[in-house]
Amino acid sequence: MPNPKGKPENLQPFTTDREEPLTERLNLRITKTMKEEVQQQEDPPEFCRRAIQEALDKNKQK
Repeated sequence: MPNPKGKPENLQPFTTDREEPLTERLNLRITKTMKEEVQQQEDPPEFCRRAIQEALDKNKQK
């Protein structure tokens, strides 16, 4: 019978080499077209993080 909690290697804690760890989640609604375009990027999650950070930095400069 398969393990209902998944593979043991998937249960290992997530580690990162970033200055600030990625501990929070954000859910948002976007159009189907936007989703398709984002998914075509090489690394969709990193693409979204970069885009949000650029917008936040732009707002700080105002």
